[in-house]
Amino acid sequence: MPPDPFKELVSVLEMRMTGNAAKAVAGVPCELGTITATGIKLDKFKHEIQDYLLADWLVKMYLPDFSITGTQSGLKDSLGGAVTGTATFEFEASIIDQVRLELKTGLKPGDRVLAVPVNGGQDAVIVAKVVS
Repeated sequence: MPPDPFKELVSVLEMRMTGNAAKAVAGVPCELGTITATGIKLDKFKHEIQDYLLADWLVKMYLPDFSITGTQSGLKDSLGGAVTGTATFEFEASIIDQVRLELKTGLKPGDRVLAVPVNGGQDAVIVAKVVS
């Protein structure tokens, strides 16, 4: 039975999250690659990997106090008349648990990504999109 690529990735991420970043990175074959129309092409691997895997990130999100100004419609005044126009919406700081970051929908051909080759290089797990 081949090794489970998700167990390898979870192990690496757990080590990094617990403050052992230096240990986690040493020997981990992270590699840059480029998304293609049909898969991913790693910089140091000559073949395209068509069935790549994506890391699934479930995070806690911290939002500061903020305000947004925009148009609003659909409100009614005390007489039932429509209230429209520009409004400012004020939001208080909040913490939201269990926010899923969906990487796949944001990837397109030509995008640069950070990947971890697993299963002897047969598979790759994309952990992040890389931007400059």
